[in-house]
Amino acid sequence: MTGVWVVLAVLVLSTAFGLAHRARSGRIRTRRAGPGPHDGDDLRPVLATLGQTPGERATLLQFSSAFCAPCRATRRILSEVEALLPGVKHVELDAEQHLDLVRRLDISKTPTTLVLDADARVRARAVGQPRKAEVVAAVADAVP
Repeated sequence: MTGVWVVLAVLVLSTAFGLAHRARSGRIRTRRAGPGPHDGDDLRPVLATLGQTPGERATLLQFSSAFCAPCRATRRILSEVEALLPGVKHVELDAEQHLDLVRRLDISKTPTTLVLDADARVRARAVGQPRKAEVVAAVADAVP
């Protein structure tokens, strides 16, 4: 009988963990309470070394990896936002080819999307596949 209770407890805990992870994945996080560790970083030099310029209003910087299914869906969502909002640019980077930048910006999972303002400063971050409405809202917050 004890074994049944152990199995039930494991099932309940793993289900709770799975639901919590699913709810948090892809959610846009902004730092309103104060500057975060990379909020002051000017990423224009980084974009320049990649042969990119920041968008007029905002830039969606996506870190992806080759065999990542959510990365493909994120690419589609961010491209739709780019087409929907004038002055917004989507830039996708392969995380494996830019490990120094991944470490510098604390990218721990792909896809990770950084929402940059017009000055190429990090304003928000989404780890996992973001929702289109949340990306649009984050861009609106990043635009003065």
